[in-house]
Amino acid sequence: MIENPIYVLAVLCLMVITAVYAAKTKLGSKFGAALLAILFTAVIANLKLIPSASNSIPLYDGIFAFLAPISIFYLLLGVRLKSIKKAGAPMIVLFLIGSLATVLGILAAWYFIEPEKVLGKDAKIIAGMLTGTYTGGSVNFNAVALEYDFQNRGVLYAGTIAVDNVVSAIWIIVTLLIPTLMRTFWMDKKIIQHSENQSVQEDDSMDFNSLMWLVFLGIGAFYISELVKELVPSIPFILTLSTLGILLAQIPLVSKLKGSHTLGLYLVYIFLAVIGAYCEISAVFELQEVGLVLLWFASLVVIIHGLVMILLGGLSFRDWEMVAIASQANIGGGTTAIALAESFNRKELILPGILVGTLGNALGTYLGFLMVSIV
Repeated sequence: MIENPIYVLAVLCLMVITAVYAAKTKLGSKFGAALLAILFTAVIANLKLIPSASNSIPLYDGIFAFLAPISIFYLLLGVRLKSIKKAGAPMIVLFLIGSLATVLGILAAWYFIEPEKVLGKDAKIIAGMLTGTYTGGSVNFNAVALEYDFQNRGVLYAGTIAVDNVVSAIWIIVTLLIPTLMRTFWMDKKIIQHSENQSVQEDDSMDFNSLMWLVFLGIGAFYISELVKELVPSIPFILTLSTLGILLAQIPLVSKLKGSHTLGLYLVYIFLAVIGAYCEISAVFELQEVGLVLLWFASLVVIIHGLVMILLGGLSFRDWEMVAIASQANIGGGTTAIALAESFNRKELILPGILVGTLGNALGTYLGFLMVSIV
């Protein structure tokens, strides 16, 4: 019953509805719809009302493979290139700071937790996998795992994924809260003010004409991106899809279409709900001592990453929303970074978020293999 894809999709949609309405309340407004969608879905997944990471269903894979990329495409239709001139360089710098912070976190956590005492020789590989995934997302996690056949470790591999899911989901929550928390004692100075870069039309109400064009453009761009990936495997799929979205956004006919932002944001919320469903606490504790060591190790890495990011990000640019997005590009990858940019209403940071997410896919694997060799 709970694995029925129609039932699960209905529940995910309900969680989004609940989160949006809850975010309009006095208490809920302090958290925002994106954060609440993650929290609400995490609760019902851990109550076993819908599948979670250990019993994932094809629907979740489909949302990651199709809805998440198309949501990025629709959000990019509201991006104007002139709005990212000031944001691009600072975002890249903050992302590189975050990558350094991840490496420092791995080294410090290795020293304090001493995971090799419990995990043995697998500890080095796990350190490399976590370095990769906390530099640019799960693509690097699997790249390191495949190189050392770690996917054949069965329970340990599944447990490491579970820990990564839990820590990554929690970090999305933390990064959503960073700007509000930091402004209470260290005010920021936004690189670009929202009012200067309103890239989405005030009236985003969708009409039938816009809907039929948006559906066609989304499906067409997705197909072209897949075709390019087949012909030139070295070009990342998401990079082609993003490029198409950016180019189309500069065409007046496309930029006048209504509802792209609404459609993209809704799909982002569905994606975030699945992230919440993957936050499976029980899977971590089922591994007992090994699971706790993995959890402490990954948690300490991310905590140190966050502290370094806040310190160096505050001393350099002190745009807390940009710091949070750059950190999320490291820990969660480009898709969650874009979701954060949308939640903060920082449209000018969507494209830089994609760019640093792509950079993370390239850099993370190298850093992961480097860490396996030096710890």
